[in-house]
Amino acid sequence: MISVTELRNGTKVEMDGGLWECLDYSHLKMGRGGAKVVTKFRNMETGSIVDRTFNSGEKLQDIFVEGKKMQYLYRDGDDYMFMDMDTYDQVSLPPTLVGDAAKFMKENTDVEVQVYGDKALKITLPNMVVLKITQTDPGVRGDTVSGGTKPATLETGAVVQVPLFVEQETSVKVDTRTGEYLGRA
Repeated sequence: MISVTELRNGTKVEMDGGLWECLDYSHLKMGRGGAKVVTKFRNMETGSIVDRTFNSGEKLQDIFVEGKKMQYLYRDGDDYMFMDMDTYDQVSLPPTLVGDAAKFMKENTDVEVQVYGDKALKITLPNMVVLKITQTDPGVRGDTVSGGTKPATLETGAVVQVPLFVEQETSVKVDTRTGEYLGRA
């Protein structure tokens, strides 16, 4: 058990029959009353976000979420197949769990899967991946005064904005957290 005053961003707790991750917290001291902790939690199973206010003396059940290194293998219908790099077991994960990470995952991409007990909760990609541009319009010289961009479709199907000089079949670095172009590979 941890006190609500010990909550920090990223702290994972069990509350109301679910698993929650603290996204934001602030400590408020009222004039005559007791102190309160105002928090924002994200449900790790459904993704819903909830604001909660606690009295400073309340306690929550903290949990330990293990990070397992896995490799994305292929897509099987709607599900995504991953291989545990330690035991070589194959695990099927639903698209709701993979979420936006699917836009930047190609086969044999190493990911970290956060697991609580036997249940997978979240997939974390590397901060940067290298992907090839499969389709983009040619940039025309003189289109802009300074650094214009154009849309480019990557090999995974994601669309990112790239500078005008980047051509088709070029490998580019993409930030998986924001989806921004970082440079040519």
